[in-house]
Amino acid sequence: MDCAPIQSVDQPRTSSTNARPAGRVLLLLTATTYRAQAFVDAASRLNIEVVAATDMPRELAEFWQQPLGIDFTDLPGATERIAAFAAEKPLNAIIAVDDSGSLLAARASAALGLPHNGVAAAEAARDKFLMRTLLAQAGVASPPFARYWTSDDPQLIAATTSYPCVVKPLRLSGSRGVMRANNPQECVAAIARLTGLLNALDPAPEPKPFLIEDFIPGFEVALEGLINHGQLQVLALFDKPDPLDGPFFEETLYVTPSRLASAVQKAIADCAAAAAAALGLREGPMHAELRVNEQGPWIVELAGRSIGGLCSRTLRFGTDVSLEELILRQACGLPIPAADPAQSAGGVMMIPIPAGGIFKCVTGVSEAEQVPGIEEIQITAKEQYLLVPLPEGDSYLGFIFARGAAPAEVEAALRQAHGRLHFKIQPNIPLLVT
Repeated sequence: MDCAPIQSVDQPRTSSTNARPAGRVLLLLTATTYRAQAFVDAASRLNIEVVAATDMPRELAEFWQQPLGIDFTDLPGATERIAAFAAEKPLNAIIAVDDSGSLLAARASAALGLPHNGVAAAEAARDKFLMRTLLAQAGVASPPFARYWTSDDPQLIAATTSYPCVVKPLRLSGSRGVMRANNPQECVAAIARLTGLLNALDPAPEPKPFLIEDFIPGFEVALEGLINHGQLQVLALFDKPDPLDGPFFEETLYVTPSRLASAVQKAIADCAAAAAAALGLREGPMHAELRVNEQGPWIVELAGRSIGGLCSRTLRFGTDVSLEELILRQACGLPIPAADPAQSAGGVMMIPIPAGGIFKCVTGVSEAEQVPGIEEIQITAKEQYLLVPLPEGDSYLGFIFARGAAPAEVEAALRQAHGRLHFKIQPNIPLLVT
């Protein structure tokens, strides 16, 4: 579970310099990411040239004046295009900003001899069945699981499943399609709902795989790290103060530093490191989601990329160094400064969608910005656009950022600011055709 992708994106603004670049990095982007500009800004500070490769047809990329339009699902063709580009403009690194580009980044990096996670490790970090299988083989704490197909009999599946359970897709992110079921009836309904979502995303008639795993109770956290030659450096540990018990798993608050005891935090870091090793992740950023209960930490998700959405704005290191700057420094072989977190606490609220419908407007932003500790409010949803909540949706209304002397102070500021926002959403009533 992670910060979900956002509905739209402005083209990243690049900056020019006459100095010789310290390196050249290819960013693999989707057309719906907000992550690009943070990398471009960090690259500008480091005098690194950034080239964007966007998951879109070449003609559309040319219309948007993007250097490379690439089909990320065509791994051989996309790798060939990247190799041809690198033959003219050598690259220091290829970085996948979102999950969708991770396999291509691994494959193209291998073809060019660039440091990166192996293709098998990137595949395992994308496919939840492979992930669960490798974690179980390595003895890393993660929930018991079983893989099924949308062509299987839901009644039979439900009759042989233990409860409570979680029904989830293999490859979607941001809690999309993830549902809790407490009994066979809820399990059948969840399977039907997930099948509808998967078929809507991919109308091909072939059955689609999905997982059912045990629901793990506990307190959820998110760990942000950087892996160098197989060694994990923990950059931040976020508490998630709001319980994530279902029926859906919409994330809201991330607050750092964690308020958990130091021994518990060490156990979380050790669990995340063991999980990364089990998958074969050895280089670059890592984002992990874990649950902690009386038995210790459990891996929920693990990704070979950095935190999603705009959430990285919460993190500052040393003398105002961003997470993206640390990632770019490692990728280009530049010295990495001490990644000590800022002394203050920080947090973000991913503003949840209260109901589906057409987003009309938001009021109270100015009042919310006046709450002490609030740094910024970004409403990323577009007016007059359709809002789709979880489990089918894949976005939030926006983000609220806060900073303060202590985590509790940050959490209180985020909640108070959110309470001052009011969203007008018009129900989306389909027209009846007679």
